[in-house]
Amino acid sequence: MKKLHTTNSWDFMLLNKEIEIPSGKLIKVPNILDINYVLGVWPESKSFNDKGYGPIPAKWKGLCENNTKIGVSCNRKLIGSRLYNKGFIEDGSTADPADLYNPRDMDGHGSHTLSTAGGNFVPGVDILSAAGGVAKGGAPRARVAAYKVCFVVEDGTSCADSDILAGFDAAIADGVDVLSVSLGSEDFADYSYLADGLAIGSFHAVRSGVVVVASAGNSGPVQGTVANFAPWIVTVGASTTDRNIDVHVELGNGDRLKGTALFQKPLPDHKQYKLASAADVKLPNATAEDAILCLPGTLDPTKAQGKILACLRGKTARVDKSRQAKNAGAIGVILCNDEASGIELVDDIHYVPTSHVVYKDGVKVFRYINGTKNPTAYIAPPVTTYGNKPAPSLAAFSSRGPNVVTPQILKPDVAAPGVNILAAYTMAGDDESRKYPYQLESGTSMACPHVAGVAALVKAVHPDWSPSAVHSAIMTTARTRGNTGDKMNDLNEHESSSFGYGAGHIRPNRAIKPGLVYEVAAHEYLELLCSIGYNSSDMGELLEKGYKCPKKVKSVFDHNYPSFSVPNLGSGPVTFKRRVKNVGPPGVYAAEVKEPYGVAVKVVPDVLKFDKYGEEKSFKVMVAAKWKGAAKGYEFGGLTWTDGDHYVRSPIFVTDNLVIDQSNKIVGTY
Repeated sequence: MKKLHTTNSWDFMLLNKEIEIPSGKLIKVPNILDINYVLGVWPESKSFNDKGYGPIPAKWKGLCENNTKIGVSCNRKLIGSRLYNKGFIEDGSTADPADLYNPRDMDGHGSHTLSTAGGNFVPGVDILSAAGGVAKGGAPRARVAAYKVCFVVEDGTSCADSDILAGFDAAIADGVDVLSVSLGSEDFADYSYLADGLAIGSFHAVRSGVVVVASAGNSGPVQGTVANFAPWIVTVGASTTDRNIDVHVELGNGDRLKGTALFQKPLPDHKQYKLASAADVKLPNATAEDAILCLPGTLDPTKAQGKILACLRGKTARVDKSRQAKNAGAIGVILCNDEASGIELVDDIHYVPTSHVVYKDGVKVFRYINGTKNPTAYIAPPVTTYGNKPAPSLAAFSSRGPNVVTPQILKPDVAAPGVNILAAYTMAGDDESRKYPYQLESGTSMACPHVAGVAALVKAVHPDWSPSAVHSAIMTTARTRGNTGDKMNDLNEHESSSFGYGAGHIRPNRAIKPGLVYEVAAHEYLELLCSIGYNSSDMGELLEKGYKCPKKVKSVFDHNYPSFSVPNLGSGPVTFKRRVKNVGPPGVYAAEVKEPYGVAVKVVPDVLKFDKYGEEKSFKVMVAAKWKGAAKGYEFGGLTWTDGDHYVRSPIFVTDNLVIDQSNKIVGTY
């Protein structure tokens, strides 16, 4: 069973502000079908309003399942809604019948991701008067549909492979252009592409001309955790934007700390209130270790009443800590990151005035409490700020490479905004977040539809492009530097790498005119599987009937991917064979190489001349150690083809000897 990976973002990426459409191209976004593939949809959201839309495109063959009292009503914007639950039921899983037998979104995840990819323009959207502006998706004029294959269970969400496959089959038959898939597995023991419903279904979709975008997973910052690593999938990590919702904390000693959070009612007066560590207000039967985390059943109301509590992040949901504090009579919470969470902050809606602060500020809070007889604090109301630096940063939760199943294919592919994303939400249920039609959410699930929206725009401008061409365009135009001009960091203030952001952070406007693309035919994906040991009979049964591996199998390093990964340089030099297609005007491209430390990289030829659109040229990239024992750790570089106008960049990863055990976990590099 698989699980989910859970408006300023488009402006932050300058979408449409710098856009230049190639001459002779006409954008027909209303004819692009951008499909979300997870938890259904809340059709009443203004993001799915169809005002101004013409007839539904003739190529759409889908339908709207609306056979329950609270089913989904479609329109000319939201043109389809389907439900697949047979596999979930046959697996013996249980869920609320209102969720299980209804294509409607009862969780919020489906509506949020679908509106991020293709939601219509909605002015005046905010959340508790914060993060206000115009809500819109990446392709706001695209038609959208929802395929529900996952359901809310006691410990989160669950999705059966057979339902995933059924959904893919329907999406292909319905005529979709782009699929946004915010789900995946986090267990790679005994993994096989041929036993992964998402990998199989997405291959059939790509072979049918559908771009498939999927989330990288939320198991970071641990390396080797990236999911959805099939080479035909665009795999997306999560990053921040430059928008913050600031909630300042004023300590009694004069220190002023900046955190973040949302809440309905501020503290009644701008004054100092009693402050305590949650560990100091524990019940007699609770441990200090549990109480400081504000776990259920650990806080003593007689001690917490009327105080602001300092709670440590971990074990339970962030919002639940403010719930427990409120239940114990506390009037506020300072939620302090542990060391592992570093500077990663999330704009949750809390039950009492709360400020979520970074690790180093949390240390200051506890140091002040422990060193002061009568500590006090004040939590200010939230204030939205823009232009914050550095941005983007890679989210700590975003799953990291390397790809533990096929390490010769670097994953993830790109990063996109996935922290504190404001988008449409369900109004089902009665918890605090359901009171608002638009909600802030974080996860690679939120990053994935950003890339799906970009893919829809690229397809609108270039309807004849293959999925691999779109995939390549998004990767090779990405950036690795933030708004300070420095390399992207992660949220622990360390320099990030291609294990986190792949080729880089997406640039939607550049993706429309990449200059060159690395194109891959469907049979080449099958040849790649042959090169890593899959047999023809299994592949023929699940991927393509009658397929036979070629007698002479190509090297895995010759798969025409827009990145270069060498997991075993200690075994000797490696040569990659690649080809690129010109999708711009005639021109001459020169190779620019940034060598990984201790590694020599040679490109032959290092100049490519294109005389016409669609012309292809081949080249080789030769990688060798400069000295014995080079690249003992992880080393990164890049290859850029440029004609002075276009910059077609691919990341290079090299290590001496990546060791992965039988359960597909990294043992180390030797």
